[in-house]
Amino acid sequence: MHNFEFVKPSSIAEAVAALSRDGAQALSGGQTLTPTMKQRLAAPEVLVSLTGIPELKGVCTGDGGVHIGAATTHVTVAREAVAHYPALAKLAGGIGDPAVRNRGTIGGSLANNDPSACYPSAVLASGATIVTNTRRIAADDYFQGMFSTALDEGEIITEVRFPIPEKAAYVKFDQPASRFALTGVFVAKYADGVRVAITGASNDGVFRWSEAEAALSANFAASAIEGLSLSGAGMISDLHGSGDYRAHLCKVLTKRAVMAAS
Repeated sequence: MHNFEFVKPSSIAEAVAALSRDGAQALSGGQTLTPTMKQRLAAPEVLVSLTGIPELKGVCTGDGGVHIGAATTHVTVAREAVAHYPALAKLAGGIGDPAVRNRGTIGGSLANNDPSACYPSAVLASGATIVTNTRRIAADDYFQGMFSTALDEGEIITEVRFPIPEKAAYVKFDQPASRFALTGVFVAKYADGVRVAITGASNDGVFRWSEAEAALSANFAASAIEGLSLSGAGMISDLHGSGDYRAHLCKVLTKRAVMAAS
């Protein structure tokens, strides 16, 4: 690991100022950045920790939804969101292992946008809003490909706002070593329709399955997507599973998520 300066601001304004320095990078839970630095694949000159900012932490309700501070850990989301958004709480409780859940944060996960991370599917399926220090970004505009987001240089996530669905569920097929989703599906039913988001499958990262959404909006039952299928082209293919296998999992897990939500 290369030498670096560590800064721990106590306010969003201080964090933004620190991130304007040359070679600065934000640090939240550090579950991806820290091992990357240990392997010398990343060498920020200044690490700006966001974990000492009180306004970035906590779970609350407002405007008919659940608001979660960006520096809130997975274990806190699992514990405090369960009364308001059980499917989201269950997702958070199934991330990694206890060490990861006690350190990793929702904001860090979304800023990194790993193609197999769990939170992106919940955010996209819920039509959530990502709030930053400068603006609000709709979920459909936020995710822009593998490890790519709409965040500008120096912009930080401050909060994620989830509208609460009528029904929802998240089902994932674990990669047993990493506990990432080999494929994961989040289904959320709202008054105006159903949203289905899939993580861990596509080379382009999290995506919405529009054909399944249309079918489930007309009939919220697992049988509604029986005749649908996804192509293995463009899907992740590695030693854990081929693109065709992941495409098959998308359908299987979507049906299971619908049954769980029902």
